Amino acid sequence: MGQPAWNRSEGRDHILPVHHPWSFKSVRKFMKKAIWLLPDMDSTGNWYKPGQVYLEKDLILPYVANLDLCDAKCLSSSRRTTLLFFRGRLKRNAGGKIRAKLVEELRGADGVSIEEGTAGEGGKEAAQSGMRKSIFCLNPAGDTPSSARLFDAIVSGCIPIIVSDELELPFEGILDYRKIALFVSSSDALQPGWLLSFLKSVSTAQIKEMQANLDKYVRHFLYSHPAQPLGPEDLVWRMVRQLLLFSWLLFISLLL
Repeated sequence: MGQPAWNRSEGRDHILPVHHPWSFKSVRKFMKKAIWLLPDMDSTGNWYKPGQVYLEKDLILPYVANLDLCDAKCLSSSRRTTLLFFRGRLKRNAGGKIRAKLVEELRGADGVSIEEGTAGEGGKEAAQSGMRKSIFCLNPAGDTPSSARLFDAIVSGCIPIIVSDELELPFEGILDYRKIALFVSSSDALQPGWLLSFLKSVSTAQIKEMQANLDKYVRHFLYSHPAQPLGPEDLVWRMVRQLLLFSWLLFISLLL
């Protein structure tokens, strides 16, 4: 950080991959003006101190999906007989406490599959099978606002139901998530019977449209080598360019 390249803009034109909420924890105060590439942006103070991360400076990247892509052939042959699916840890801390309340509300309901998650190949197969059989996939907050589960749902053709009041999503300035996901406030989701009633009110036409959009959008979340046009790597650099321009304009204005 004492290098001329850093000092010329106090790090504003440097890019740091911060792949875990604890990454660089002891030196963050010295690096907070750099562009951070994050899997989550939790500004509540649970993981980052105020002023360390914010959308005008940093970028959120998609998690790498754990499940295999359900391609057009897979999508056309899928028989989605489950209304709502969730598989994962049923009890979490911090912002994830809502998960346990949702499980209590939904467990045993008709058309709902709630499963405790397990690691390993067996856990992957169970999650993949469940998502490919389901119309909607529940995505509540865990220890962090987002998780790989959201992107597992996308690659599986399962419409995400996002219940997370603090969630910021990758490439929001480019992608319209309302075309592929349904957003529900925590307060609404916890009202007895509300969530299932809401999901059952979604028309067949809207479901088919959102499923078709998932097939179109999935390319934006699949990391590959070499990188593909409009893949996540491409979108990251497009947004980095915008951030660098904004950062330099701000820096110059401070000098005037």
